[in-house]
Amino acid sequence: MPVSPPPLKGLPLNALRAFEAAARLGGFAAAATELGVTAGAITAHVKTLEEALGAPLFERHARGVRLTALGQRVLPDFVEAFDRLGLAVQTLRAEAAPRQVHIATLPAIAQLWLSPRLPAIRAAAPEIAVSITAMEAPPDLKRAPFDLNLFFREDNLGRLVSADEIFPVCAPQLAADLVHPRDLAQVPCLSDAVWADDWQLWAEVAAPGWSFAPRGPVFSLYALAVEETVNGAGVLVGHEPLVAQQLATGALVAPFGARRRLRRTLRLWSARPLRPGSAAARVADWLSA
Repeated sequence: MPVSPPPLKGLPLNALRAFEAAARLGGFAAAATELGVTAGAITAHVKTLEEALGAPLFERHARGVRLTALGQRVLPDFVEAFDRLGLAVQTLRAEAAPRQVHIATLPAIAQLWLSPRLPAIRAAAPEIAVSITAMEAPPDLKRAPFDLNLFFREDNLGRLVSADEIFPVCAPQLAADLVHPRDLAQVPCLSDAVWADDWQLWAEVAAPGWSFAPRGPVFSLYALAVEETVNGAGVLVGHEPLVAQQLATGALVAPFGARRRLRRTLRLWSARPLRPGSAAARVADWLSA
């Protein structure tokens, strides 16, 4: 009589994913943010996995968690496995929807640099649908479902799209009273919460030795700060790629000649090679031209 033993029960994929994310990112809260679940869900998944294995993967402490020796040994294999899975999923998405392109970028880049270029892309290739997701930091493209990444970077990853030079900009009606950088002390100076050191970086080249402390509103959205500058609310440090359109139309002017080129540049990249002639490759060519 043939023997049919019950199949060996596998480990739950969601639990393995929770372990890998928590181990790679160094905590349950960070893993929850990446996976879009609660920290309690990560805790439950990891506990289920540890119970199934009969061995702990993390040491719990008052300040967080730390991998056990077992967890440290197996983590590299799981990182590689989920990286490969993520890339395979991206390939599947691209093959299933070859005319859709998903771009991840900063909110300011999305609104001020990318959005004005979309009509030309639609006119040149109406069959391509471009989706944009604005986020404050680049995603892990090996895991996230994006075809292209467009962010400021200080390395040479991907394609150079534009240099980043900074200099004060304002509405034309304010420029007449701005002759010397020290005249900025008499007008509101708008700031961006993320690029909080812009004014000091520019002042170092415009007036060396001048300790300038801007007085004026602070915005968490750079695009909103640009809009308020156009409205005459004050002077803002402009990032050349992001204010080029307003300068071209005359909505903004640069009252001073001094500029500072930053180390970072606007760069476009993908986690996997773009197939020549594909929708993503065509969009990348347009954006980096």
